[in-house]
Amino acid sequence: MSRTEEPRLADIDGRLTRVSRTQRILLIIALGFIALSTVRAITGEDVLTSSGTARAMLILALPIAMCALGGLVAERAGVINIGLEGMMILGTWGAGFGGWHYGPWGALLGAVIGGALGGLVHALATVTFGVDHIVSGVAINLVAAGLVRFLSEAVYAEGEQGGGPTQSPPIGAARSFDVPILSSGPDLLGRLERTDVIVLSDIGGVLRGLTSGLTVFALIALALLPLAWFVLWRTALGLRWRSAGENPVAAESLGVNVYRMKYLAVITSGALAGMGGLMLVLFTGSYREGMTGGRGFIGLAAMIFGNWRPTGLAMGSGLFGYSDAVRLRAQTSAAVLALLLLVGLILAAVGVWDLYRRRFVLSAVLLVLAGAAVLGWATLDYLPNEITTMTPYLVTLAVLATASQRLRPPAADGMRYRRGEEH
Repeated sequence: MSRTEEPRLADIDGRLTRVSRTQRILLIIALGFIALSTVRAITGEDVLTSSGTARAMLILALPIAMCALGGLVAERAGVINIGLEGMMILGTWGAGFGGWHYGPWGALLGAVIGGALGGLVHALATVTFGVDHIVSGVAINLVAAGLVRFLSEAVYAEGEQGGGPTQSPPIGAARSFDVPILSSGPDLLGRLERTDVIVLSDIGGVLRGLTSGLTVFALIALALLPLAWFVLWRTALGLRWRSAGENPVAAESLGVNVYRMKYLAVITSGALAGMGGLMLVLFTGSYREGMTGGRGFIGLAAMIFGNWRPTGLAMGSGLFGYSDAVRLRAQTSAAVLALLLLVGLILAAVGVWDLYRRRFVLSAVLLVLAGAAVLGWATLDYLPNEITTMTPYLVTLAVLATASQRLRPPAADGMRYRRGEEH
């Protein structure tokens, strides 16, 4: 074999590896959807796969996904961003202020600027002054919460056009639309949803929900997920970001300005977290104090679950958004109880897989938990409101904690970097 043929074979092997990874992800999604459809058929809870639930899932998942994407960009460049929650808070206030004056597009600009300013402060503290990344992030979270209250009291006169010390005046509504043919006009997906055929009607309901009531801002947020993958793994900028997070000394020796790369990544991270705040403001119609509700931290967890990759963090964000959507749209706790059955099936599947891989102790634990979840669904008639409110967090923790994956953060993530120093 000639030497020129070896790189070609290596490229072919790399493409095969990428295809197999994509196939595994698609297989997991397909099996999960079949399990969801089966649970819907068994329990009779149509809300599990209704178009309204799918639409609500998208609305609830996008803010978390944007924060997770912001954390991904920063940590790929070697900077831990615990301050996503604070940057998201600044983004919500900026969106409320910009939307009040200039409508939805002004809200977009204000959210990006607010989040980016939070990212700039974090970069200044961690990259220039070498402050511990966790300390800086926590400080940003605390300062942001107080700063937006101060700004609201200074800018929004009490009662002026509906504004006050805890909220902005209403912003203009973003125009929504349906995807032609699929969810408008002939409404093919609506007809498919009403067939009540297992799997097919569920596909119709979910796709109809995801293709109706869309806004251009939701499409921008969705487009940022594949765009981030392309930038990080297919461009020179992404390569420099990742090299700064893996081995900044080696990157420096090759002429990469590591400081500049880290600054750019963290500011971009803040802007993306601000985009998450924009999604919340557009949904509620105005800025309100405390509206983030810890979604920045959930986004951080989704990023870790996704193994620092856009596809994985999108799945984690969707999981939380889905369970929260079911809780909000369910008329009774029966639909929430149906999620127990779904969790039981997922735990059982993971337990059987671990048994096949000879992880006997972990398999036994998962199978016991799966049995407990199924037993709870079969014996309980209702759930207290306190438990129902916690459902998104409990379901997400149960699935994320049992997800079998090899987590690998960037090698230099969180390390203090100084030009010319060896680590």
